[in-house]
Amino acid sequence: MSGSSSVESSRGVATSQVSFICQRCSQPLQLDQSFSSLDGRKYDDLTAPLLTGSSDSNTPPTQETGSQDVFDVNKDSAVSRKEVLPPNSTQEISQEFMLIGETATSKMSTHSHRIKVATQLFDIMSGNTDIDHPLCGECTELLLDQLDHQYRIVEEDCKLYRQAMDELNDKKEDQEGERNLREELEKLRLQETDLVKQLQGIEEERKEIAEETERYKKDLEQLEEEEKSYWKDYTAQKQQLLGFQEEQRSVDNQLKYAQSQLDRLRKTNVFNATFHIWHNGHFGTINGFRLGRLPSVPVEWNEINAAWGQTVLLLHSLAQKMNFKFKRFRLVPLGNHSFIECLNEKSKQLPLYGTGGFRFFWDTKVDQAMVAFLDCLQQFEEEIERGDSSFRLPYKIANGKIEDPNTNKSYSIKIQFNSEEQWTKALKFMLTNLKWALAWVASQFTN
Repeated sequence: MSGSSSVESSRGVATSQVSFICQRCSQPLQLDQSFSSLDGRKYDDLTAPLLTGSSDSNTPPTQETGSQDVFDVNKDSAVSRKEVLPPNSTQEISQEFMLIGETATSKMSTHSHRIKVATQLFDIMSGNTDIDHPLCGECTELLLDQLDHQYRIVEEDCKLYRQAMDELNDKKEDQEGERNLREELEKLRLQETDLVKQLQGIEEERKEIAEETERYKKDLEQLEEEEKSYWKDYTAQKQQLLGFQEEQRSVDNQLKYAQSQLDRLRKTNVFNATFHIWHNGHFGTINGFRLGRLPSVPVEWNEINAAWGQTVLLLHSLAQKMNFKFKRFRLVPLGNHSFIECLNEKSKQLPLYGTGGFRFFWDTKVDQAMVAFLDCLQQFEEEIERGDSSFRLPYKIANGKIEDPNTNKSYSIKIQFNSEEQWTKALKFMLTNLKWALAWVASQFTN
């Protein structure tokens, strides 16, 4: 530790300034304010662990006397001198400081006492360790880094010492294991003696087994001869079996084909296959025959009559499939000369065929026949609804007219007092209703 002091006199009061330098970099230091309030009790708390931990310290133990005169600094209270050389200095540097105490006031005495306390505290710390104090903050951090590095090296050395201790312990265990192995070897020798005796018995058994083996060889030769004969018979039987299996596969394939054809025929609906209802532009068609006519497309009456014949045959067949009989009318399918017979007047026949031009002002029987056919279709719808309440035809039938649900417009089935376009559209809606009825019957009688 190195310190310097200068004394100035101003207004009759003596002041003292003391500075400390870092013992590593020789930079001036400023002590913390806590040194100004360091009393004897705090001094004992700071130095007690160091004094108890150091066995060769020359500093006498402090005794708490309750006063500030607990340090034996220098008997001369007027002047105190301390000279410390920095460890890194190559030249001898001597710096002195002097405190004039004979004329100083009580304030100067107190300040001098604090300097003495700090000086002696640094001397104790330097004497108890290998590091001179005080130190600046940067040197302290550098010192801490060096101590951390040394600590890690010591930790590595401790690990190596532990590994060496473990190896020594393992060697002791190996010696104990060697004794155990010797004991185990003695046991194995005894077991070897027993096994040799058992081996002799086994040798005798082996001789007996060899004699039996000779007998078994002779039996084996005889069995091999029998096996050859067996395989000859097996081959012949196998060839016959393969022939039978081939015939069986052929019969199975024929049966599968016949079954598939039968399933296809069962799934085929007679009505769908026989009566194909579709559309061709503005015309509704059944089996390719157009039903209706337009000014721009004058369909022949032979085609219209044939379409009516197919229509009557379809509704008649559906009614028979349902075991349903119409009221007031009876359908008579006769190809392109089909008609409807009135049950109230059996001699009255309503023809569903015509000849000549479009309008028949002299004969209304064709119109009556088409209205009667719509009545029969409506009766058939009601019969289906009695068995299936959710069934509804797409176009409503009422009083010889068919209503379009999209426009709420009704189209008459009659020819007289009607246009060809409306008559053709009414026939197309009628075929659509008939197709719905056909689909419902087909779904009910698929099996």
